[in-house]
Amino acid sequence: MKKNLSIIFALVLLLFSSNLVSAQSVQDLNNKINELQQKVSDLKSQGDSLSSQIGAMDNQMTLSQYRISSTQKEITDITLDIDSAGKRMSNLEGSLNNVTKVLLNRIVATYQAGNANQAQILLNSSDITDMISRANYLRLVQQHDKELLYETQQARNDYSNQKQILENKKKKIEELNTQLEQYTKDLDSQKASKQQLLTQTQGSEATYEQLLAQTKAQLASFSRFTTSQGGASLLGNQTSCDDWGCYYNQRDAQWGGANLNGQSGYSVAEIGCLMTAMSMVYTHYGHRDVTPLSINSVGSNFSGIPSVLLKFTISANGVSASRANASIDSVLSSGNPVIVGISYDAGPYPDHFVVLRSGSNGNYQMNDPFTPNGRDIPFTSKYSLGSIREIDRVSI
Repeated sequence: MKKNLSIIFALVLLLFSSNLVSAQSVQDLNNKINELQQKVSDLKSQGDSLSSQIGAMDNQMTLSQYRISSTQKEITDITLDIDSAGKRMSNLEGSLNNVTKVLLNRIVATYQAGNANQAQILLNSSDITDMISRANYLRLVQQHDKELLYETQQARNDYSNQKQILENKKKKIEELNTQLEQYTKDLDSQKASKQQLLTQTQGSEATYEQLLAQTKAQLASFSRFTTSQGGASLLGNQTSCDDWGCYYNQRDAQWGGANLNGQSGYSVAEIGCLMTAMSMVYTHYGHRDVTPLSINSVGSNFSGIPSVLLKFTISANGVSASRANASIDSVLSSGNPVIVGISYDAGPYPDHFVVLRSGSNGNYQMNDPFTPNGRDIPFTSKYSLGSIREIDRVSI
């Protein structure tokens, strides 16, 4: 019996012993990931040049590939562990049940023998010494059985704990699969961004520098507008919908803190006015599942260096939309909205975008994506007609 119980304890230990080779393999991949993260950081700090940008992108893609490999390896290792552990646990559970049953039967038998009266023990003994020996043996057996029963219960408790660990590993598999899906999306986006950069610059450092300067100038104008309004603090409870469509605010906490096109340092709250305006127009045309996040999740919607400026043709939830120059009154008279870019500081380029939803002859109602609860408010309550620098009709 003691030998059988030792075997069971050994099985419990074996059940969840670590696979050192697999762990070492995953660790090697993670070490490489850390090295690549440092390389990406170093390249980004080398300055704004096409070569450094391409180098950073290449290393970022390699980093994503290593993350994918590491996650796949971890999933494979845990899956194999779960499969083999499940089979061993099934055998172990049966062994524990059998040992417990035999042990309980023996305990009942020894205690039945222990309840025999002294006369019976005396009659079955050859002399007083034999009787004492029989009584002492019975006590030893009973004590030994108590110890075995306790150890068996401990083994069962350990088995229960390991079973919970196995369930946790199954949950870990689900988390890793979600993580793997995101890493794969990241890699696809990074490849698309590199191709877009090469297409925009044609591999020319001069073209890169020109595009970089243009993007920085546009971003600076957005920043000046935000600063003039007291900053882009996040807001709550901004979204509202009516027969026209939905009103969104770029500063809404649902998306305001997100990086525009994943570019660090450029939040939707700060410079996402045009993207938010476009998402409102989408809802006017019946696509109420579109939000600023829908547009932000498609990397090909953006241009510039970095890619944070919204293109004139974009896609959201699989639906394309294009902006084209138009006349305010002619578009509004047909019942369609207009997106206008205004220059708050009287500069030549727009630094903020709003949606004109109705009106004529300078009396317009707008959805302002920056003003708190800026749904259906007079345009001239915030901006002047002379500040308008761009007028776009949206076709979906």
